Amino acid sequence: MRILILGGGGQVGLELQRFGWPQGVRLHAPGRDALDITDEAAVERALAGGNYAAVINAAAYTAVDKAEQEVGAAWRVNALAPALLAAAAARAGAPLVQVSTDYVFDGAADRPYEVGDPVAPLGVYGASKEGGEQAVRTAHPRHAIVRTAWVVSPHRANFVKTMLRLASERAALRVVDDQRGTPTVAGDLAAALATIALRLAQDPAAPGGTFHFANAGDVTWRGLAAEIMAQSARRGGPSVPVAGIATAEFPTPARRPRNSRLSTARIEADYGVRPRPWRAALGDVLDHLIGPARA
Repeated sequence: MRILILGGGGQVGLELQRFGWPQGVRLHAPGRDALDITDEAAVERALAGGNYAAVINAAAYTAVDKAEQEVGAAWRVNALAPALLAAAAARAGAPLVQVSTDYVFDGAADRPYEVGDPVAPLGVYGASKEGGEQAVRTAHPRHAIVRTAWVVSPHRANFVKTMLRLASERAALRVVDDQRGTPTVAGDLAAALATIALRLAQDPAAPGGTFHFANAGDVTWRGLAAEIMAQSARRGGPSVPVAGIATAEFPTPARRPRNSRLSTARIEADYGVRPRPWRAALGDVLDHLIGPARA
């Protein structure tokens, strides 16, 4: 069984390649130099000749603030590419698993978002990702769209690595405390994506549509930073006090949802995927970056 992974160099793509796939599964994760997913002819050739059992698209333009200026670049990667991949995968008979984001919501709800809640993106990044969702739904009947939030890992740039770096440079940190979300460790997300892709590849009756995955529990960015500091200290890593600030004190070009909590009820019911608590998952990331907690 061959599975095509797009975005293999990102946080989720790297974890998909580290995942313990069943024997007989072969992964193909071409880099951007080998496959431009915004090139319709290249995508068609890759899918038509690849004999893939499933496709997982973890590629994305994720520079949320830059997207406000680089509108075309964001839409090419986040909307056009999924449209091309979905159409080509449908013709090739390969189900598509598309990774999406909490940024399709405006954050105004006072509860975790369900998969069927209305979308209302606040900026270019969220709008382009929602465009990709719509393209996938339109072009491919056998798809799974998996929205996630606040992804962290030992790889690439992310909030955990930024907080550890700043803690080694500063005496204290000031972090937004009025945005609440559901942190997601990329390795756990990769396992969920693999579970869905394998079942879609093997079971014609496997449920598709839209799902949410994030680790269990929620926290503010300030609370997440404080937990990173606490766990880092237990491992002998950098740790400084963390003060909370309002979003208004840290203006950014793109607006962020104040509520990024995602309900995982559907993925739990349909695929038996039960996310573990985010603090435990975060510990795995810090074990990798710093080392195990000291006795």
